[in-house]
Formats: sequence, structure tokens, C-alpha cells
Amino acid sequence: MKLTALEIKQQQFEKSLRGYDTAEVQSYLNLIASEWEHMVGKIRELENQVDKMNNKLQHYERVEEALHETLQTAKSSAEEKLSGAKKEANIIREKAEMEAESIVKEANQQRREIRQSMMQLIDKREEMIRSMKSYLENSQESLEQFNRDDRSLFTLPEQPEPKAAPETQPKKSEEEVSQPSKEHGTIPGADKIDDIIDELD
Repeated sequence: MKLTALEIKQQQFEKSLRGYDTAEVQSYLNLIASEWEHMVGKIRELENQVDKMNNKLQHYERVEEALHETLQTAKSSAEEKLSGAKKEANIIREKAEMEAESIVKEANQQRREIRQSMMQLIDKREEMIRSMKSYLENSQESLEQFNRDDRSLFTLPEQPEPKAAPETQPKKSEEEVSQPSKEHGTIPGADKIDDIIDELD
């Protein structure tokens, strides 16, 4: 049962011979009514505050829910981005590994080609050395053979001085003296000149 301040003030009691003092009871009722009215006002104020607090609480609950959804969305987005970043990183890593492997293979191939070229150059160098050595040995041998040849083959014998002719014979001219006489045949050693020329050829 709800009471109001007015109902408390207007409350009537039955009178008896030895009852309470009416004025005192009325004064107390007025005091209770005033206090009751104050308490009712206080209760209404508190109810208003409670309503406001409930409204704020509901607002905060909605904000919390929105934040929770936002956090969940951000978390999902972050997980998706993280997963995408991991996939992209794996792709980049695999691509880098493939490129590195290709570079290593190419470098090894170039190394083999360079080594092969160097081996060919070394073989050519050795071949040239052998060829030059053989040529020099042959030239040395030819030079030594040429040096061993009888030097007399390359030296014409001295022509003997002509004997003094009798005074009765006519004196020969210088041209006749310089030319060989048909009586004595060819110049000594002239028969070996052809052989010497053949040797030189």
C-alpha cells in the first residue's frame, strides 16, 4: 500500500477517553508527512538518476558492443592481412630462392665455361710451345748441320801462278791471262759448284 504525505496528514483516529493528545499526534503526523514527502522526492530523484544511469549504461553497452564488433572486425582484418603478408612473404622468399638458385647455376655454368676456355688456352699455349720448341730444335739442328759441312766446299782453290813463257812465245794480253785456257779445262773445284748450289737449295 502506497501512502502519500496528504493521506498521512489527513489520517483520522478514533477518540477514546484515555487516548493520545490529538494535537501532539497531528503534529507528529505532519512531521512524518513532511519527511515522507521529502523521502518520496528523494526517491524520485534517485529513480531519475537510476534511469539516467540505466540510459548511460545502455549507451555504454551499445558502445562496448560496437567496440567489440570493431575489435573483432579489426582482429579479423589484421589476421587476414597477416595471413596475406605471410603468403606474400612466402612467395617473395620462394621467388628469391629461385632467382638465387638460377644465379648460382648461371655462375657455375660461367665458371665451367671460363675453366674450359682457360684449359683450351693452356692447351694452345703448350701446343705453341711444343711447336716453337720443335721449330727451334729443327733450326738448331739445321744450323749445326750447316756448321758441320766441309768449309772447303765453299772455298775456291787458289789459282797457280802461270809459268814464265819463253821469250819466243808472244806475250798474252791481260784479258787472255784472266780467262781460263781451254787447254787446261775448267777452273779447279768448278765441278763442285753445282753440288754446293744443290746443297744450298
